[in-house]
Amino acid sequence: MTTETTPSPDAAPVRRCQNCGEALLGEHCYACGQPTKGLVRHFSSIIGDFMDSVFELDSRILRTLGPLLFRPGYLSDEYFAGRRVRYVSPVRLFVFLSLFAFFAAQLSFQIDNTPRDAAEVRLGEDGGVVNEGFGERMLAARTVAEVEKIRDEALAEVRGAREESKRVPGVSIGLDIAEKAVANEAERRIEEIRESERTGQPLPVTREDTGTISFNGTPWDREKNPLAIGWLGESGNARLNAYVDRAQGNIKRIQDDPNLLKDAFLSTVPTTLFVLLPLFAALLKVAYAFKHRLYMEHLIVALHSHSFLCAGLLLVLLLDAMAGWASGLGWLPASIRTAEVALVCWMPVYLLLMQKRIYRQGWLMTLLKYTLLGTCYLVLLSFGATASLLASLVNL
Repeated sequence: MTTETTPSPDAAPVRRCQNCGEALLGEHCYACGQPTKGLVRHFSSIIGDFMDSVFELDSRILRTLGPLLFRPGYLSDEYFAGRRVRYVSPVRLFVFLSLFAFFAAQLSFQIDNTPRDAAEVRLGEDGGVVNEGFGERMLAARTVAEVEKIRDEALAEVRGAREESKRVPGVSIGLDIAEKAVANEAERRIEEIRESERTGQPLPVTREDTGTISFNGTPWDREKNPLAIGWLGESGNARLNAYVDRAQGNIKRIQDDPNLLKDAFLSTVPTTLFVLLPLFAALLKVAYAFKHRLYMEHLIVALHSHSFLCAGLLLVLLLDAMAGWASGLGWLPASIRTAEVALVCWMPVYLLLMQKRIYRQGWLMTLLKYTLLGTCYLVLLSFGATASLLASLVNL
């Protein structure tokens, strides 16, 4: 004999799925999988769910950032031990930090394209002031000493930009190109001056191919001097020359505003790092082949190490901005700069300690592999940054 229990009138009503009618045991129906929350609700609630699902911006971010910054290898060990739900997932952590770090880099690093002093202006034929860039100043030079002075000033400006952007990965490659271009243009003008002195011919005052791309010492031209690579075939070379044509058109825009290239380059860096992640994981797999770890374990290590570097870069940029805001406040700017230097020094030490903790080898082997891995990765990073720079030049 069975007895039916009458539910208490004070008991809470059973929630049922609006799709299939089954009783709900959580925020999703166990029978059909439909979530209890739809889009017909307060917009603020939708925004909160979006931030949580995309970035996991809840208490987990606070539990994640502390170990990420100050406990090398801890997050990776926790992940391998199965304690994953309490921390932000490695992929989301990397995406979140890389986007914010390089967005902050775009805001903090600006190239000043305005004349710095009277040396950068001259009087026109009508007596008005004419603004001159490096190319115009070089063409105005009439002696070797003038050329060397203009060259040295331009190189000093490039060195200043390099010092300001030294914490931003990859920017140095673009500055290397600029430095070489300055030296080549100065050498070219010196040759013109010496040739003019020998022959008595007047110096050229215009440069028809300024701002153009050259191959084999001749300015690029789609018809007369196209770029041709044999194994690409006709269609491949046609597309390649279309890219060169777009890049050449963008060079003039960059000469007017160098920040265009800087912003385009920095916006591609997170994608470049994401592409390099599996390559770095493959390097770890080769270096620790006898540890018999799965490739995905090395990928988790790569994600956490790159997330730390992005977090470190973001903090350095914030400290740099704080030091600028606090200028004139006595000892405070110097203290902030000290913290900034300490953070920069902590980055390579952190990565070494992380590698030692996770793979648990002796210090000698760890240092050897750390050096080899770092060298190989810097080579990959230079190739990736060059590719990003070229892509940025084409896709401005």
